[in-house]
Amino acid sequence: MADKNSVLPLLQAAHQSPVVALELPEDDEITAIEEAIYVQIRGDYRDFLLTASDLVIGALEPATVTDPHSHTYLPELTCHAWEQGLSRELLPICQSANGYFCLDMEDQIIEWIDGQIEPGSWPSIWSWAADVWLDS
Repeated sequence: MADKNSVLPLLQAAHQSPVVALELPEDDEITAIEEAIYVQIRGDYRDFLLTASDLVIGALEPATVTDPHSHTYLPELTCHAWEQGLSRELLPICQSANGYFCLDMEDQIIEWIDGQIEPGSWPSIWSWAADVWLDS
């Protein structure tokens, strides 16, 4: 299984400099997001937000937590996904062309398209980043 130590350097090497640079959040910013969406952000996903959410890679844009005006701002992303019927037991981490990549209750990443959970999953955010985001 991919982990932060093996995947983060690959992500950093693939980073494309955006016109407007993204910032990494502080822990208290993530705590404020948790309070806004009533969901605890823990483990690998919290670590991902703290260390990799400033990176721009390929066509996919994972959720961010520092800019409330961004289309990737996690509270807005969750609001739109939940309005479209995504279960509140799933936390969207990235919008795709037809749905969302989501964190489930076991901290696995699943893909939700057109109201259905697609077959297959990734065991962690880092595995998803290596297999999907890096190649997007």
